[in-house]
This record gives sequence, structure tokens and C-alpha cells, in this order.
Amino acid sequence: MEPPLTLKEAQQEVDAWIGQFKEGYFPPLLMLARLTEELGEVARALAHRHGKRPKPGEAEGDLAEELADLLFVLISLANREGIDLEEAFLKAMAKYRTRDGERWSKVE
Repeated sequence: MEPPLTLKEAQQEVDAWIGQFKEGYFPPLLMLARLTEELGEVARALAHRHGKRPKPGEAEGDLAEELADLLFVLISLANREGIDLEEAFLKAMAKYRTRDGERWSKVE
């Protein structure tokens, strides 16, 4: 089994894949629309997983695949905007630890 990718490596892999095409990254608002579309697919897969019956002919959806699609578009947007997701994630976790560290009951 291969070791997991870091966020930096995932960003590099997405950039290399998109870089092979002349069109490159989509414009920011189109990426926002794609994020929204993918998030809707995550919502549908979760709804089907937790009680909603799919419409006739509608696939239940693969939650893992839909989350991965959402992550791909999020990484694409970060790359286009020059954001280091690993650095941003570490800052976010520090914020959550400080702000929310005592907000909920700890597991004992």
C-alpha cells in the first residue's frame, strides 16, 4: 500500500494533471459552480445513505467518490488562487483548538 499523500503532494498532482491541458484551470466563478455541484452530489449520497430512497433509475451514489470529486475541485480552486492548503489547514486547526477546545464535552 502506498503512503498517503500530503496536501502539498495532492496539490502538485492535481496541478500536473490540469497542466497537461491548454485550457488550464477554470475561472473562479465556474469553479465555485463546480464546488456547489459536487457538494450537491455529496448531499444526495448522504441522503440516500441515511433514509431517502433514490428516484426510479437514480443511482444511490458513492459517498467516498463524491467526497473525492469535491476535494479535487477544492484543490483545483486553491491551486488557481495560489493557496497552500497544507498551511491553511494547519492555521485552521490551530484556530479550532484555541476557539473550540473547551466547547464540547471531551470523551473520557
